[in-house]
Amino acid sequence: MTPEDLVGVACPKISAMGWAFYFVPATAARGEELGLDVLSFYVLGRGGVLGDVESTVIASAFGYFNPTLVATMWDSARKVVAPRQAGHAFMECCAAFGRATFGRLDGLEAFCDAAGAVHDAADCVGLALYAGISTEPLVDDVAGRAMQLVTVLREFRGSAHLIALRASGLDAKTAHHIRRPDDGELFGWSADEAPTITAEDRATWAIAEQLTDRIVLPAYAALDEAGRRALVSGLEAMESALAPT
Repeated sequence: MTPEDLVGVACPKISAMGWAFYFVPATAARGEELGLDVLSFYVLGRGGVLGDVESTVIASAFGYFNPTLVATMWDSARKVVAPRQAGHAFMECCAAFGRATFGRLDGLEAFCDAAGAVHDAADCVGLALYAGISTEPLVDDVAGRAMQLVTVLREFRGSAHLIALRASGLDAKTAHHIRRPDDGELFGWSADEAPTITAEDRATWAIAEQLTDRIVLPAYAALDEAGRRALVSGLEAMESALAPT
């Protein structure tokens, strides 16, 4: 398996799983303990790794959301809980989800070693949200750590993707409606604000996807063949554990 093959296999799985804990009942319950509903906890918890900043910073780091929605949710939530406190709590929820979901899986030690090596090799320059989450300590137990690493690596590629979009000339709103055409209102975009997607837009999106892979490739190339196998095997095991029964 080449590093390019690894990126092609691993990154879609990481993207699909890294947010799995965001809205589960246990995460919602922790948010309620802090005085936040589940959506406010998501915004403040995910963005809180950047500190008590203006909403424009969070909107920039999140990318796909309507900045007006981000401002409303961020500004109200940070009046209730300090952003860094929410960020810590959100990552604790991530670890708790990992323990509950992956606690019986074998082979996660090797996965954590491989995912940790990718994380260590990643260049965070220009990747604001990834740089922020990189400051959060990872737990020691393998099941919790495995989920945290998946979430961290999701932010790695997601942050790189925003750079790739801008470099390719595609704005975030258009990119969102290409990737998630049915979720505009969920991300704060009204039907009237939905852009008309052209063939050129889709071609530019494809270019941005390729550029994103190029940005993250050096970090994944740090793994040897055994590490690549461990990363993919661990992701496949976690994917199976998350599959509906």
